Amino acid sequence: MPQFVENVQELRKRAIQKIEEGPVTSTYGLDKDKAVGLLNEALATEIVCVLRYMHHYLMATGVHAFSIRDEFKEHADAEREHADRIADRIQELGGVPDFNPGTLVQRSATQYVEGENLADMIREDLIAERIVIDVYRDLIRFFGEKDPTTRTMFEEILADEEEHANDLTDLLFITNPTTGETEGEDPGTEIYGRVRQGRGAPTRSESKPAQGQQQVRQDREETEPAHQPGTTGRTMNRRGRNEADTEDELAAGAGQSGGNRSEKITRPNRKKRVA
Repeated sequence: MPQFVENVQELRKRAIQKIEEGPVTSTYGLDKDKAVGLLNEALATEIVCVLRYMHHYLMATGVHAFSIRDEFKEHADAEREHADRIADRIQELGGVPDFNPGTLVQRSATQYVEGENLADMIREDLIAERIVIDVYRDLIRFFGEKDPTTRTMFEEILADEEEHANDLTDLLFITNPTTGETEGEDPGTEIYGRVRQGRGAPTRSESKPAQGQQQVRQDREETEPAHQPGTTGRTMNRRGRNEADTEDELAAGAGQSGGNRSEKITRPNRKKRVA
């Protein structure tokens, strides 16, 4: 038996008292009603965050929205899990989770702001995450050693919220929160623009040759003679005569050396018919 257990019968007697309160015993060092009230405020905060993130997920549009909207959906799912954990803890402490939609915004530490464009959405979600981080740090100090279970729960939730804030901060480098314009050149925007212009839009290699290709073309024009009007355009052999002249001379020489063979090719072999 552990040394800190002095009287087993006394512990059993205290456990029987208010047995209906479940895990909340006489040694719970906090005001239970106050603890449940703070947890319900945290629950409302998480629900509002879920609704805001889902709205941004569905309404995000633009070139950068395809990847950012998935980030919104991931955050919304995480906030929903936080709400479930907080609601379970409220029930464990003997309280009633408050899901009343009529008072959600009043009880929430964050606001429900839709935003007019993608940059506004990122900015509002980041502001909300920063508010939640400060609130949950205060709750961790409040529960402290008197309710280590609830404190540990908020420590784990806080780690998720800090990760969300970090993700949203990275997204600010894509868009300017004030103007909504891109801060830097996105590697996919050039290709996207060419697709929007149509199939006939020139590519980079077609519109502007590379510097090396221009140099090779210039060297070729300087070394090769220009085509003169009236010429056949046939390539020249090493002696300066074109290939067609060389072929004609070879054919003539073959005719002289072959003698009768050449005549047989050109002279008709059949006799003329007599009328």
